[in-house]
Amino acid sequence: MTRDFGRRAAASGLGRRVVLAAAALLVAAPALANDPKTLRVVMHSDLKILDPVWTTAYIGRNHAYMIYDTLFALDEKLQPQPQMIESFTVSDDKLTWTFKLREGLKWQDGQPVTTADVLPSIKRWTDKDTLGGLLAKSTQEMKAIDDRTFQIALKEPFGLMLKALAKPSSVPLFIMPRRVAETPISQQISDTTGSGPFIFKKDEWKPGEKVVYVRNPDYKPRAEPASGLAGGKVARLDRVEWVSMPDSQTAINALANGEIDMIEQPAHDLLPLLEKDMNVEIIIPDKLGNTYILRFNWKQPPFDDVRYRRAAALALNQEDFLKAVIGDPRYFQVCRTMFGCGTPLENSAGMDGVLNSDFEASKKILKEAGYDGTPIVVLQSTDLAVLTNLAPVAKTLLERGGFKVDMQSMDWQTLVGRRAKKVPVAQGGWNIAMTASTAVLLLDPVNNHYAEASGDRAQFGWPLDEEIEKLRAAFIRESDPAKQLEIAKKVQERIIGQGVTIPLGQYVQPMARRKGVTGNLTAPVTVFWNVEKK
Repeated sequence: MTRDFGRRAAASGLGRRVVLAAAALLVAAPALANDPKTLRVVMHSDLKILDPVWTTAYIGRNHAYMIYDTLFALDEKLQPQPQMIESFTVSDDKLTWTFKLREGLKWQDGQPVTTADVLPSIKRWTDKDTLGGLLAKSTQEMKAIDDRTFQIALKEPFGLMLKALAKPSSVPLFIMPRRVAETPISQQISDTTGSGPFIFKKDEWKPGEKVVYVRNPDYKPRAEPASGLAGGKVARLDRVEWVSMPDSQTAINALANGEIDMIEQPAHDLLPLLEKDMNVEIIIPDKLGNTYILRFNWKQPPFDDVRYRRAAALALNQEDFLKAVIGDPRYFQVCRTMFGCGTPLENSAGMDGVLNSDFEASKKILKEAGYDGTPIVVLQSTDLAVLTNLAPVAKTLLERGGFKVDMQSMDWQTLVGRRAKKVPVAQGGWNIAMTASTAVLLLDPVNNHYAEASGDRAQFGWPLDEEIEKLRAAFIRESDPAKQLEIAKKVQERIIGQGVTIPLGQYVQPMARRKGVTGNLTAPVTVFWNVEKK
């Protein structure tokens, strides 16, 4: 949520210059909108940073999927599949992994993609990404065997190898040319040479106005049908333009008038307007969507005591949050799991009795714990539609459960700074903060950073639990899916029992497109291969 959700809100206060810029773009729109080989899209955010490793912003990730390729990718069923890789083997002791690149892979400048590019790309990724860092700690050596074959030798089995290499978001492993991949992680890259299905037109990039991509004529898709982020990435469009329109109503009018072809993330409360338009259809490409998260501050009373965390979990329920924020039940679901509903590790361990708004049980625990009525500080974000109503619901439910609540309101960026503080409440600290995370980042105890309980290294709230960390380490070493599920159940039971994180439900983000546009894939990332326009 700290990364990209903040940019999804309509920036209605950006001023007249933004509106005039959008209007200027629309003057030239009709001709392009009628071109069946050009797609004009309003994305959730403006592209400002080109380095998908340096930033974790979702718009930077989406940009990277246009121009780069990955070694592996998740298919529609969230299973890792080879992408740039032709074949791979793993030794019987699971310590040596050997990978072979597909033949004919080229950079857009015509040079071949080789293992000399792959190895520094992996190194730069492991220097930044949490899961990549865990892989690096387990790695003895990475080496090239020849131009198309490389090997990763491990110190100990790493059961998440393929999932790590196929990680879809924040931060995926994108393969870059050696000269680019060797850029220190502290510096942003400027060379955008890629080997993916589209080419970034840097000369046409105008931050705040538009981003342009053209089809890469030398890209060699896989033979398999496209599935999720895997399979054949066939570019059926010659040109894709990301058009900046911060005002939601301006974007909706442009879509209705045929001046643009797609809105990636229309606001939920404006969907009824789009549904009335016979030339527009609403689809949901990311079936998993996002999960709301509540975190306690373990460093400050009263939630430094597990009894208070338990009382709060008993007082809450998911449905009230989802109705207040999303509203339309078509776009949300009660989801009592830490790893996302509809995922391989979905389970209900530890959920008995919690999230049912059992106010009397909550009051009983508070009485036994000797709660003195000191108000707990709940932080509210006021400028993001997908977050604003979370805190008022929490306040109501917690008060009915016996707590006194001081809801403190602020804009999202201020809240992000506030929740990073470990100081007492009286000095500007906090007790409860809430956010949302894309569900694809919550799929297992290791990727899910809200499952981490390593104290000061953990996410805001800083939970500390050695048992959870031991289980997460065991999950890394395990490769058997059935055994991974059993570990995940134990992790979730401990998370809920100790009050590390409280999931508040799952919701999806619809996309709006003109009816002549087809081919958007079911995937956790908006991609434009396979998309057609008629």
